[in-house]
Amino acid sequence: MAITKNKMVSLTYDLRIEGANGELIEQATAEKPLNFVYGAGLMLPKFEDLLQGLEQGKDFNINLSCEDAYGQADENAVVELPKNLFLVEGKFDEEMIKVGNTVPMMSASGQRMNGLVLEITDEHVKMDFNHPLAGEDLFFSGKVLEVRDATDEEIAATVQGGCGCDSGGCGCEEGESCETEKANGGGCGCGC
Repeated sequence: MAITKNKMVSLTYDLRIEGANGELIEQATAEKPLNFVYGAGLMLPKFEDLLQGLEQGKDFNINLSCEDAYGQADENAVVELPKNLFLVEGKFDEEMIKVGNTVPMMSASGQRMNGLVLEITDEHVKMDFNHPLAGEDLFFSGKVLEVRDATDEEIAATVQGGCGCDSGGCGCEEGESCETEKANGGGCGCGC
């Protein structure tokens, strides 16, 4: 069976930046594969395009330029926020808000996003809301483990904003949600 719309796909991959010999930054293994419904719009579009038609057992190598992945880093996505936004019961949340931590946030319009804490001053917290892989060319090498018809429930879950993380893909532990995995810096780029 070939990868086409509404197929449940299970695959392994090594994700590297800067080409096939670049730094390994993420892995999906046979024990913890990436599972997703193809064509649901939850993966990088160019990544999906290049998987189309592959069958179970096939190996793949996919190069994505940063423009086809997460785009260039945007200097406007680096912002200084008032420190008082990070008060919990009247005190600054020093445990969560420290340089190097990625913090789940929500925009004024309700959009969920993660911000990397760059700097903390007396008045502000400087954060970077670019995707961690913005500006990076990506290289995936992997294998298609399984292709099957997605169930109605699996398709419905993608429409409701699921990403397959709870099925063991994306590096989630059993019982973790996509949000937990993203807050921990993971998430396989699934867009959940």
